[in-house]
Amino acid sequence: MATIQETMTLDEFLALPEEKPALEYEYGRVTQKVPPDIPHSSLQPTLAALFNQYGGRERLVVAFTEARWNLPHFSRVPDVVVYRRERLPLDERGRLVHGAFKEPPDVLVEIVSPGQTGMAQLRRCVEFVAAGVPLALIVDSDDESVTVVHADERVRFYRGAERIDLDQVVPGFELTADQLFATLSFA
Repeated sequence: MATIQETMTLDEFLALPEEKPALEYEYGRVTQKVPPDIPHSSLQPTLAALFNQYGGRERLVVAFTEARWNLPHFSRVPDVVVYRRERLPLDERGRLVHGAFKEPPDVLVEIVSPGQTGMAQLRRCVEFVAAGVPLALIVDSDDESVTVVHADERVRFYRGAERIDLDQVVPGFELTADQLFATLSFA
């Protein structure tokens, strides 16, 4: 991430026009997200679709890609956020409201992009769980791993055929690292 400006308030930041890749704000510092590469661009909608498929017709959970999340000291655009149905911001007609999410997601996913390190993503995910996210995932296509950071800051690393345990928020969600990364193979 490239730092854009060092001193800015959240209100000043939110008045800026949206850019691609998205700008993010953290304690006065504005940065721009790293542009996604091809595996990232494939994994992001795949993960969102898997969560939405899990939610079923009842839409027990709903996944969003590149959805802004604002808190008093930061404004972030995680790769995927997942909300349980009862926590969705809805208007009086039961439709999603316009704007950014103001409440932490139930599951948040960051996909490691070129130029990023797993450690930097781990630091972000620890910050996310400190802000109220129960589960934050780091997906790394280079080493075909999924790291899950829990709200108690416990970290669990998954590779291969072991089921990624997200039961705390999405009980019964079935996915392994092998299954996820197999979606990148066209051989």
